[in-house]
Amino acid sequence: MASRKRPLEVAENSFRTPEKRVSDVPQSDSDYGRWGVEETCQFLRREGLQQWEDKFREQKITGVGVRYVTEAHLEKMGVKLLGDRLHILHSLRKLWQIEAESNKVFNDPIHGHIELHPLLIRIIDTPQFQRLRNIKQLGGTYFVFPGASHNRFEHSIGVGYLAGRLVQALNVRQPELLISQRDILCVQIAGLCHDLGHGPFSHLFDGLFIPKARRDITWRHEQASLDMFDYLVKDNELEPVMKKHGLVLPEDMDFIKEQIAGPLDPSPLQSSRWPYKGRPAEKSFLYEVVANKRNGLDVDKWDYFARDCYHLGIQNNFDHRRFLKFARVCEVDGHKNICTRDKEVANLYDMFHTRNCLHRRAYQHKVCNVIEAMITEAFLKADPHIKIEGSDGKMFSISTSIDDMEAYTKLTDHIFEQILNSSSVELSEARQILRNIIHRRLYKCVGQTHAEKHINVTQDVIHSWKEQLSSLCSQDVSLEPEDFEVNVITMDYGMKEKNPINSVRFYSKNDPTKAYQIRKNQVSKLLPEYFAEQLIRVYSKKRDERILEVARKSFVQWCMIMNFTKPQDGDIIAPELTPLKASWSVNNENEDSDEHVSRATNSYNLNRQNRAKNRLFK
Repeated sequence: MASRKRPLEVAENSFRTPEKRVSDVPQSDSDYGRWGVEETCQFLRREGLQQWEDKFREQKITGVGVRYVTEAHLEKMGVKLLGDRLHILHSLRKLWQIEAESNKVFNDPIHGHIELHPLLIRIIDTPQFQRLRNIKQLGGTYFVFPGASHNRFEHSIGVGYLAGRLVQALNVRQPELLISQRDILCVQIAGLCHDLGHGPFSHLFDGLFIPKARRDITWRHEQASLDMFDYLVKDNELEPVMKKHGLVLPEDMDFIKEQIAGPLDPSPLQSSRWPYKGRPAEKSFLYEVVANKRNGLDVDKWDYFARDCYHLGIQNNFDHRRFLKFARVCEVDGHKNICTRDKEVANLYDMFHTRNCLHRRAYQHKVCNVIEAMITEAFLKADPHIKIEGSDGKMFSISTSIDDMEAYTKLTDHIFEQILNSSSVELSEARQILRNIIHRRLYKCVGQTHAEKHINVTQDVIHSWKEQLSSLCSQDVSLEPEDFEVNVITMDYGMKEKNPINSVRFYSKNDPTKAYQIRKNQVSKLLPEYFAEQLIRVYSKKRDERILEVARKSFVQWCMIMNFTKPQDGDIIAPELTPLKASWSVNNENEDSDEHVSRATNSYNLNRQNRAKNRLFK
């Protein structure tokens, strides 16, 4: 009987919940923050580094302390050989690669599936960063290109991701650079936060609205990005989180901000020595990743080239993934710079050509520009009547919100709808301008011309041009200076009149340690001769065809007097005027030749122009 009952007992025991047993397995490496000195030494033994246990005991390095161990610290502790120091650092880095918090995966249309560090996620999940979801990357361009609906939010995530990719690629290729996890994380944070300071409709706000609304200050969105970053860290109590993930404050805060806006103390005394506080000159190449002040070759451009082309439907001729394969740090004039292979020089010219094409075809499209001018005008009229609550309950207008980050956090593209849908009498003029945009009653382009030489254009200069255009109109048509809108655009390769490739350094396959320069004439004769130009566009706010005809003829005459280039349709608009200027005559054999114009005609035209100038500027 007993033998028959035994299987029943076994069956009954199989349904019982097993008793909880205390595990003999040591504490997980992901809990290293709780380690004491002995647990740290146990980890060293597991990594085959037992010969350095006594050094770590002497310094009483706990699990929290391993985060702050650097190559310099190890040398002071008595680890003399560089190879031993790198071995120890490599083992310690494994600890924060197995954090209890896992990386988060984003599915991005440009870069595919991307992983971001938990600290980056904490920054993204703040009101100050989430605000970027409601700021269009290309401002008013969305009113012309239906696909340009992307925002600063996704661009910033893309830049943070690419910043990490570039620094990690350099670290794998050149371990002698001693790039730490701290360095990589700081560069990624700078990429993530570089655009925190953008206002409504991006560059419209700092390029058009603020210069007109607050003429007494010089304000750039980069400065606002620093202010907003400080506010983000303080408001969300992120300093302890940053320290937990291994950042050293305030040193790393300075490093992050310097990558966004340059040296924090740009005084003349600093220019004679290394101007940065966050990292020493040995790591100068890290300042070229997010915002490259040396030649403009940075991950910010890589992302917006790819992202903007994708959404605009324009071909992107530059592949940043290829650049990552060839990026290398070389010493140039005493500093370490990011260089690339000599065979990539033509691709870099293509990159800057792509930038120019994007400006010419989309960013500076004449309809995009006039819509942004109209939005700016509406914001200026609404500015005194819009109130935004900031810190301590104080109220701010649209233009003064930049002085208070709590108020500025609340300012996004929604201000357009706020004005458009308001019923306030004070906002009636601004509301009507925005309604005109919605109904496509836009200002009409009178013409476009080029300045032969660069002109320093101020608001006073533009106002005087409007007066000149008004005075040239025939007396039977009344056009006041305020009926004109003048838009001056500078088109360049990113460094004004300079060729940015002259500031890029290359290395050859035969000697990857030596950097050198490649001049334009060594590449091709078909490359641009000039790298900057000014476009001057004039718009009429009045849309009546008879008035527009007069305005266009006045514009052609104004271009003659100001010695600007002939408008493209000048011969059609004012055929009676264009032959009177010798340099506007076209000879198919040689466009620059004026030999077919007689001296008498030249003298006559010169006198005529002088009389017109005297009358205009009297």
